[in-house]
Amino acid sequence: MNRSRDVAILIFDDVEVLDFCGPFEVFSVAGRGDNLSPFHVYTVAETSKPVMARNNLSVNPTHTILDCPQPQILLVPGGNGTRREMHNKTLIDWIRDRSGAADLVLSVCTGALLLAKAGLLEGLAATTHHNAVELLREVGRDTRIEENKRIVDNGKIILAAGISAGIDMSLYVISKLLGKDQALKTAQYMEYHWKPES
Repeated sequence: MNRSRDVAILIFDDVEVLDFCGPFEVFSVAGRGDNLSPFHVYTVAETSKPVMARNNLSVNPTHTILDCPQPQILLVPGGNGTRREMHNKTLIDWIRDRSGAADLVLSVCTGALLLAKAGLLEGLAATTHHNAVELLREVGRDTRIEENKRIVDNGKIILAAGISAGIDMSLYVISKLLGKDQALKTAQYMEYHWKPES
């Protein structure tokens, strides 16, 4: 557990706040009770200007896509902004490029649309927010949609359903990487009632 993994969380205008803040919190506090820092978490956006998240929350990104270190874990959140960003070739190309060298690629909610546009979900299973299932079917034609699943694990690519599911997925990833005990400690620290899958 000495290795600190870089976790890059993509943000963009009209990103859903809990989609990125929930996982940000989970990965940031993991190991805290044992004086460990297994993750280095940062945000990344297309430019350095403040990102206007859902409900006009202004967020300053840590990095831009031009100066972002290569992450071991790339997390792509959702929100209404994904409908615009899925047509943003620069961002889609960046997601595809950085995903190739990442150990894990995660999406929350409609972040799955961006992974699908990047061609990362071909032949895989996926989930997303219940209101975006049909759109994901259109974008990811070769993707098997598991709309009733909260978390879908394809190995390298793991997806979460809508909004709060990103917290559960992040705890699930911590359990995979650091063990169930560390994930439970993280959930307890956050006072979050997490029910790990057996």
